[in-house]
Amino acid sequence: MFYHFLIPLIENFHFLNLFNYLTFRAGGALFTAFFISFLLGPKLIKILKKIQKEGQPIRKDGPKSHLISKVGTPTMGGMLILISLFFSIILWGDLSSNLFWLVFSITILFGLIGACDDYKKLKSNSPEGINRSIRLIFEFVISFIFIFMLNLTINQDLVNVVYIPFTKGFFIDLDIFYYFFGSLVIVGCANAVNLTDGLDGLAIGPIMISALSFAFITYFTGNLIYSEYLKIPYISDTGELVIICAALIGAGLGFLWYNAPPAMVFMGDTGSLSMGGTIGAMAVATKHEIILVIIGGVFVLEALSVFAQVISFKLTGKRIFRMAPIHHHFEQKGWSESTIVIRFWIIAIILALLGLASLKLR
Repeated sequence: MFYHFLIPLIENFHFLNLFNYLTFRAGGALFTAFFISFLLGPKLIKILKKIQKEGQPIRKDGPKSHLISKVGTPTMGGMLILISLFFSIILWGDLSSNLFWLVFSITILFGLIGACDDYKKLKSNSPEGINRSIRLIFEFVISFIFIFMLNLTINQDLVNVVYIPFTKGFFIDLDIFYYFFGSLVIVGCANAVNLTDGLDGLAIGPIMISALSFAFITYFTGNLIYSEYLKIPYISDTGELVIICAALIGAGLGFLWYNAPPAMVFMGDTGSLSMGGTIGAMAVATKHEIILVIIGGVFVLEALSVFAQVISFKLTGKRIFRMAPIHHHFEQKGWSESTIVIRFWIIAIILALLGLASLKLR
């Protein structure tokens, strides 16, 4: 909004030329989202506590300590992130960008699915939300539509192709199968973040780290000079996605103020599905799907630990981990919640640096 209203005034007020700089608007988006999230937090938490008298239903098959320490904590705190994100990007983004709205549509739609899931859990007072198969069907349908619209938006040379990292522009054309691959990236990332969201502050840290990583990636892919220098695909509109990444970091910082141990509010599926879907959509839009596996390695590890546990138990009757997802395994080993969270954040930072290093190591 600022961009559209203030740019025409540059001739009379030269200092407004700052709004032509993506980095300036990204900084504005980050701080705006943070202050909205920080200031709105107490009021929203108060409302959620009033509505959710018993708080988020706690898994009875989870760590026993959670039945004591986390009872009564309200969920759906992801609304705080979404509200902050929305107003920030509306103020600082270029609203004429099709790709900008495409990615944000994933944020909103996956957030709505998460909100329905949270509502079902609260209404039934059960950790089981809407049917998983139905939820996945909706997520895949939305992702298919996103990829279809993305293919109409980007350069036709980039349609349905997957770029291989650590190579100089080598790619594989998946043709129609890209719809399944790209959708799997988005849905997989959303649900992997959802699995990670099991301890206070655990998910939001890697989310912000991933958002920061993709802020660099979206900036480079949207800049012709940098993309040619780094030998990565140039996608003209992706630079504007930096605003979403920056706003996500700011909103995440504000949310973390209230989600830090002991959490005053949980993000719930409203936050985890929307944020995970957004990061997955960023990877697909920038043609960095495989790099996401490195940058989002913590999410991948959490998801794989669940798959491995289920498959092992069904085939052999034995469990690989004491409890899955893997952060609960470390809880059962006696690690404190804060220790697990901080160490997982450290791993997320290292993996993000490796992912960004791949842009140069070609």
